[in-house]
Amino acid sequence: MPTRDTVFFRDGVRRIDFVLSYVDDKDEKKQERRRAFEANLEKIGLQLETEDKSDSKDQKTYFLKIHAPWDVLATYADVLKIKVPFRESDIPHGQDVPLEWLSRPFRLPDDIIRPQCDYFTYPFDKNKTDFFLIEDKDTFFPPSTRNRIVFYILARCPYYAEGRKDREKTGIKRLLSNGTFNAAFPLHDCRYWKKARKDDGESERYNLYKHWARFLCFYKEQPLNLIRKYYGEKIGIYFAWLGFYTEMLFFAAIMGLICFTYGVLSYDDNISSKEICDPEIGGSIVMCPLCDKKCPFWKLNSTCLSSWQSHLFDNEGTVFFAIFMGIWVTLFLEFWKRRQARLEYQWDLVDFEEEQQQLQIRPEFEIKCTKRRINKITQESEPYLPFSSKCARFSLSATTVLLWVSDGLAVYAAFASIIKDPLRKIQLVGRFITPQLATSVTASCINFAIIMILNFFYEKVAVWITDMEIPKTHLEYENKLTMKMFLFQFVNYYSSCFYVAFFKGKFVGYPGAYSYMLGNLTKLRNEECDPGGCLIELTTQLVIVMAGKQLWGNIQEALLPLMRNWWSSRKGRHNPENHYSRWEQDYVLQNFSQLGLFYEYLEMVIQFGFITLFVASFPLAPLLALFNNILEIRVDAWKFTTQFRRPVASKARNIGAWQEILNAVAILSVVTNAFIMAFTSDMIPRMVYLYVLSKDRSMSGYVNSSLSIYNISQIHPQNMPEERWYDNSTTTCRYRDYRNPPGHQREYDHNMQFWHILAAKMAFIIIMEHVVFVVKFFVAWMIPDVPSDVKARIKRERYLIQEYLHNYEVERLKMQLSASFITEPCSEMTLTSDKQEMLSECL
Repeated sequence: MPTRDTVFFRDGVRRIDFVLSYVDDKDEKKQERRRAFEANLEKIGLQLETEDKSDSKDQKTYFLKIHAPWDVLATYADVLKIKVPFRESDIPHGQDVPLEWLSRPFRLPDDIIRPQCDYFTYPFDKNKTDFFLIEDKDTFFPPSTRNRIVFYILARCPYYAEGRKDREKTGIKRLLSNGTFNAAFPLHDCRYWKKARKDDGESERYNLYKHWARFLCFYKEQPLNLIRKYYGEKIGIYFAWLGFYTEMLFFAAIMGLICFTYGVLSYDDNISSKEICDPEIGGSIVMCPLCDKKCPFWKLNSTCLSSWQSHLFDNEGTVFFAIFMGIWVTLFLEFWKRRQARLEYQWDLVDFEEEQQQLQIRPEFEIKCTKRRINKITQESEPYLPFSSKCARFSLSATTVLLWVSDGLAVYAAFASIIKDPLRKIQLVGRFITPQLATSVTASCINFAIIMILNFFYEKVAVWITDMEIPKTHLEYENKLTMKMFLFQFVNYYSSCFYVAFFKGKFVGYPGAYSYMLGNLTKLRNEECDPGGCLIELTTQLVIVMAGKQLWGNIQEALLPLMRNWWSSRKGRHNPENHYSRWEQDYVLQNFSQLGLFYEYLEMVIQFGFITLFVASFPLAPLLALFNNILEIRVDAWKFTTQFRRPVASKARNIGAWQEILNAVAILSVVTNAFIMAFTSDMIPRMVYLYVLSKDRSMSGYVNSSLSIYNISQIHPQNMPEERWYDNSTTTCRYRDYRNPPGHQREYDHNMQFWHILAAKMAFIIIMEHVVFVVKFFVAWMIPDVPSDVKARIKRERYLIQEYLHNYEVERLKMQLSASFITEPCSEMTLTSDKQEMLSECL
């Protein structure tokens, strides 16, 4: 019995370019649709072969195999303007890089890095087949191009009977949505753990798994050309971007590690923490309660460990790192544009236009839009959405977005105000876990759980809103969903960090005049930062949410699919090849949806926000992201090669709408980090004290200078703690602010030190933003988006293509004229000779 683990028809000659599967449930309408669809496919020229359900493992599923012969491929390659090679490139590659031997351990074999030679390419023309390098018509179009052509046909083939004309009944997507077929996919070329037989062609999937998808290859470069060849440019550009982002993270991680190391090495020079921990200084200072009733008076030295922990992230090196990250993000985006331009040239995407994707109408749009009008360009009737309906849907969509964004912020605000008091009772957990840190970690963990719950609802709402707007094309649908989903995720993941960084502890008032949410109508007092300061709390919040999201994402992407497909994979691996067909092996894999890459990009862009927007509070964030992305690349590669059906190859010049989102986040990150350094960190108050107020240019006395005094007898009864522990001799308590002491002419008003510090903070924000933005714009101006050698190569290639094409046309015309001269009668010889001379002169 011949093997069924093959990518060919039963004759072993015709290649399977696509597979459709269905279960015959005796539904006459579905049977009629399938018969009409198959008949129309055969009329177009596709060749079909059906595998009976008795030959499948479940004894229920039919498999319809599709082969596109040369005439069909040539016709649609001409229609789609697919570029194919016509001459081997004679443009030399770049010169050898100095010290290339250093990168040798990270490189892959040349046959994996460059799976094919470089060629000059030109859009295929069916009438000029002798112009192109066609050695074998069966292998001239690679499998990725073949499945792209067949899917193009399937997406436009009608399934109404002959003699009828119903434009609604068109395309495989509708047949999948109404259950006529339950799957449509191209085949993998072999099993991922085993090479294909020699007569079955290349084993690209096996090579990808061996050299790319295994975690032991984490230090190796990615075979981008092979990824592009096997999966198409759209998936290739994602992995190129992810790999480049990870490479750039290496430099940010090194700088962040240096900054953190500086904080560790300067640990002993931290005079402020020494004063806080000193029993004679910090131990003698009684601090005012941090909340009403339940919070007691407390000694400043109880925050000794927190102050040391805060110094690790809040030091002079943090200012430098915040400025560095503002420049790093610009370098990342500018260098990515250059890498993208180079890939566009190498992958033949320079002249690629996405008009076909933009003009392809979604089936859902055609179904829901019953009104029709004449298209001014095609002069054909097409469905459209009236302007009034479009406005109404947009208004409802915008209102829903604002409502859910407000709900998310309200949920977090309520959580912050409700959870703070019970957590005050948490006791010392360990040597390095203070009650304040335990409280912050616990609150952050609960907050992360709330984020995950809200994330589930946000995703459903974003899809529902986008569906309600009825976008016309797939590209429009994806762009609208991208913006809504990112907005929801932005609010969901970053709101807690924004709250801690810019609102918590900033509007609390002072012991005699505390501020309350919604004024004095409620008893919810504005929350104060933990005694260790707001920055250490922001650091805790960032670490918990960022690390938790990355951990949960890896569990979702790796462990859950592995468990879900374990039985299917084991079943396929241990069944004999001749009993378990190639199409059945791929059928049990997960379908790669059109939005498959959307969630991959979203995950990485959210991470990009964490390491740029709040990196001043946690310099090790790029290092965590680096470790995660090294794993992420291999997990995604493993999913694509082992868990997913082979996706239809599609083209893309860039990363789409995500580029603009990254640019917006990069600009916002400069502002957020400047404000974090000014208002969340204690760096500016320390600098003002050191250079303006300190008499001996040291930090001695800073702690006492940063605390204001309040008379305990003036504390309102509703603010007084239930446990009134303090010495009878103690008449005052201290609080973090810069206000005049009791008995002063302007009692409890802000003193001059407050205004000096505020002026210094505003000056720092203005200077830092201007410095970083000037450097950003200068760097962006200095670094061209397209490398000069790529520009030269593009111009050179276009010139050579025109020259080769001109010579080809001249030779072809000469041959036609010569043939015409031989076959024409002698009486017309003079006229033909004159015509030939005139045409030769024109050419």
